[in-house]
Amino acid sequence: MAQDRRWPRTKPERTKPPRVIRMSVELPLWRALTGYRILTLGYALALFIVNYRDFAHPLGAACYMAGLTGWMALTWSRTTSPERCTKRFLVGDLTIALGGILLTSAVDSWARIDDGAPTLPSIWVAGAVLGFAIKGGWRWAALASTLVAIANLVERGGIARDTVHNVLLVWVASIAIGYIVEVARASERTLARALQIEAATRERERLARDIHDSVLQVLAMVQRRGAEIGGEAAELGRMAGEQEIALRSLVSSGMVPAQRTPEQDAKDAELVQAVRASGKLAAAPEGGDGGPCDVRVLLAVHAGARVSFAEPGTPVMLGAGAAVELAAAVSAALDNVRQHAGEEARAWILLEDEPREVLVTVRDDGPGIAEGRLADAEREGRMGVALSIRGRLRDLGGSAELVSVPGQGTEVELRVPRGNGGRQ
Repeated sequence: MAQDRRWPRTKPERTKPPRVIRMSVELPLWRALTGYRILTLGYALALFIVNYRDFAHPLGAACYMAGLTGWMALTWSRTTSPERCTKRFLVGDLTIALGGILLTSAVDSWARIDDGAPTLPSIWVAGAVLGFAIKGGWRWAALASTLVAIANLVERGGIARDTVHNVLLVWVASIAIGYIVEVARASERTLARALQIEAATRERERLARDIHDSVLQVLAMVQRRGAEIGGEAAELGRMAGEQEIALRSLVSSGMVPAQRTPEQDAKDAELVQAVRASGKLAAAPEGGDGGPCDVRVLLAVHAGARVSFAEPGTPVMLGAGAAVELAAAVSAALDNVRQHAGEEARAWILLEDEPREVLVTVRDDGPGIAEGRLADAEREGRMGVALSIRGRLRDLGGSAELVSVPGQGTEVELRVPRGNGGRQ
């Protein structure tokens, strides 16, 4: 009988997921607070045991200390992390601390209290206040330490030098720690943002290398070959050139865009469609005046093979109505470039974000405008520059300046002051 040989059946090895280590400036503070509460509980118990016979009602004091020890045994781990330390726990912890301070006047003798004897929870009370400071910052710390100060003054029956000293020490220390925690959190958020930008920049550089070695070269080749062949291929080459420019602009953008909501995207899309639909738009779409929008989104639609668009790396916010009017004026300026400088003329749009105004410059390399030609056009009833550009800017409280030198192109400078829909 042949021996039955089988591979040994083994359980598939489970691969443990990589351990995620959360770095936080708060974690050392929470661990220190846990250690402080445990050590100060031991100190308070030692003081109670040493002075047990000196209490007027030692049994009542013993009941409180037993309750405090039980509370610590059940909740010592609640201060090991910010997620575990809830507001309800902090309120309960502070309530036990305040109750111990006020109970001291009932179970201890007046002679010991007047002599400056410590309260039942002693310095353990500071742990409850520090929990408020780490969790909620200096405002929470100020509230908790003020309640502890009031309880100490009530227990002492008046203002004494040692009581005021202890109260001020807890009050100043807790507020200082709360403020430090708030600064540390802000620094941590800034560092996280910087790391995010750095990671996105590295990824963008990697994608740029890959795209440059493949997609952009193909588009450039299609544009070149289409121009050589002519006919329908030339139109295909022109479209490939436009896509190449748009892709290069997307890859080379320097900032990480902020996370946007679908409502913001829908609003910007509506504004863009409004600008595209008519160069004579008189106002924003319905609901468009409800808040600011990014001017970059409205002007980016003009970028193409013969129109270059330069923008800041951060959003340029204007009220929706003002932004649409500004974009329509830019569109009118580009129409003039195509009409008077020819389809082959190149144009440049520069968007600048100033503290008090938004500045857009439209420049072309056309033949320029002869001196007096604009005035003649206005007298003849051709009001394109006067109404489509200057009129729009005048209604917004801004200005439009046109500088042209024959043979050197034309430059239109549009300025819109910031109003209610300005910088956010």
